[in-house]
Amino acid sequence: MSSKPLGSLTGLKPSQITALSRLYNRRFPGLGGFTADQAKELALLSRGMGRQIGVLVNRKGVPVMVIAGEQDSILIPELSRHREAQSRLSGLRLLHTHLDSSLLTQEDLMDMAFLRLDAVCVLTVSPEGTPGACQIAHLLPPNADELPYMVHPPRIWDEVDFDFDASARALEDELARTGQSVASTAREGSAILVSVGAAPRSVQERSLAELAELAVTAGLDVAGEVVQRVPRVNPKLILGRGKLAELEVLALQKNASVLVFDQELSPTQQRNLSQITERKVLDRTQLILDIFAQHARTKEGKLQVEMAQLKYMMPRLVGQNRALSRLMGGIGGRGPGESKLEMDRRKIRERLAQLKTELAGVRRHRAATRGRRDKAGLPVVSLVGYTNAGKSTLLNTLTRSDVLAENRLFATLDPTSRRLRFPEDREIILTDTVGFIRHLPEDLREAFMATLEELQGADLLVHVADASHPEMDQQLEAVEAILRDLKLDGIPRILALNKTDLAPDPSALAFAHPQAVFISAIHRPSLTPLVERIKSLL
Repeated sequence: MSSKPLGSLTGLKPSQITALSRLYNRRFPGLGGFTADQAKELALLSRGMGRQIGVLVNRKGVPVMVIAGEQDSILIPELSRHREAQSRLSGLRLLHTHLDSSLLTQEDLMDMAFLRLDAVCVLTVSPEGTPGACQIAHLLPPNADELPYMVHPPRIWDEVDFDFDASARALEDELARTGQSVASTAREGSAILVSVGAAPRSVQERSLAELAELAVTAGLDVAGEVVQRVPRVNPKLILGRGKLAELEVLALQKNASVLVFDQELSPTQQRNLSQITERKVLDRTQLILDIFAQHARTKEGKLQVEMAQLKYMMPRLVGQNRALSRLMGGIGGRGPGESKLEMDRRKIRERLAQLKTELAGVRRHRAATRGRRDKAGLPVVSLVGYTNAGKSTLLNTLTRSDVLAENRLFATLDPTSRRLRFPEDREIILTDTVGFIRHLPEDLREAFMATLEELQGADLLVHVADASHPEMDQQLEAVEAILRDLKLDGIPRILALNKTDLAPDPSALAFAHPQAVFISAIHRPSLTPLVERIKSLL
């Protein structure tokens, strides 16, 4: 038997392994891909084994790897040793069989793109073990408006006259001339958004619109979207293999480097997806955590973000070097020690304990500050609402402050308090808080309890909502649900509908929310009714 790689040999008979090894003694021509005898031999051997057979051939026509796949698939290993330059192909073409009449699949095309193969050629096999149709595909220079490969029409196996070597060299010459890279190179920061679930498509699309805002806030460029409705989410990959192939085609077409899922991925799903695709895989929780990490300015905010990130990371640690254990010296300390995974988990637990202690100190400090306010007899009015509803702008306009207020999600992470004096020589404390969002990660909510505790001492809540947003009602309900979870729904509150000057139908808003106050946070005169309502309730 040849010492060259033969792929999976599980379940093969010695005679079959010997037959596979003999393929290394064949020279596969560059014109047409195979001889008549080779086509018949591949078809007969594949049918006899009940498996797909693949042969990776270099440009000299010499096989460098023979792969025994499964009945309906074939797994090509990493080809890291073959020509790493991005402007060149791998120098290998794949010839493989299909045990039915199906031609090139999306998985075949993905393998070609990921591994930068010169070409991929499929040969169908009849039930009698004879060769049937043949189809060929090869890569193209990157073009954002076209697929990154060309699939040729199928032909009868003995009528194929494709010149593999000439096609590969022509593509490399074009890449060298234009300075481009082959299709597997992705544009940094370009993302494809993905939603998978049982919700109606319209609901998924609205949620993706919010995910797009989150992506832009995080610094990503949204290149495309994929939506899949499923009665039950795939526990291994979250989406089916067919849709995953479609997703990869879109990512290749758009040169995207990041896949962002609207749902929270389980550790298993994230690990499996990362093994299949070369792209970075993120979920909604990671995206929000990244935004919070970018925008945290105070020590308190940074502590809260770090805690949430560590809690998210803990179950996703993978012990890749479990066999490499650390020996501990000293009497009583001999033995296998700790694996790398155990050490990482222990360090995270220790850091979490330290963060909890520091955040407890923050809570005590805030409690003392609230106590001083209570002694001073100043009422506290807290602004709450969905992220980017205009709370910081409202605080700035009312108190003539310059708190950071931007048209982006989660511009405010750290609570800010300002005094507001009424004409009657009465003062209140006006507090701006972090914005809420649907599906707020539990770890993040727990980490930000030190911030949200500011709301517990409030005498009045002003619920600020964006009246111009198409999903205002859903955002209102999301905020109310979080207030109920935090047991803050008993505090009196005012509904302030902001950006009413941009609302498509103000009269409908007035009818739907008769108790609301209609304002425009950037126009001070429009805030008089809100101030009067606050004074009356206090």
